[in-house]
Amino acid sequence: MKVAFGTDERTPITDRVKEIVLGMGHELEVTAEDVDWPDVGRSVGEAVAGGGADRGIVCCWTGTGVSIAANKVPGVRAALCTDAETADGARRWNDANVLALSLRLLAPSLADEIVSAFLVGTVDADEADVISKVD
Repeated sequence: MKVAFGTDERTPITDRVKEIVLGMGHELEVTAEDVDWPDVGRSVGEAVAGGGADRGIVCCWTGTGVSIAANKVPGVRAALCTDAETADGARRWNDANVLALSLRLLAPSLADEIVSAFLVGTVDADEADVISKVD
């Protein structure tokens, strides 16, 4: 799977997120780093919506800004997740294709859990009709 990644600030946490993606055997494309959060959300969102990446991960201090910016791109369903169960549910019930993370709240062990849950999560086929209502 190809994962687009962007952050408005490079930190040890963002480096860890990239390591997790690569460690799971996925391809990583950094589309935005050390740029304003609207540019991060748009860049990753466009990579996912345009088919250049299967999923995306965006980061900023709260995670809210990049989530809002990514969701402005048609075809993107970005979810701000603070735990693995929410990340799994975002994939399962909402077919989220971009994961938004808060640099303020994220510890390395939590990053492992959230990113892993998001990348291995699959969509519940029974939710297809519900999900199609937001497209």
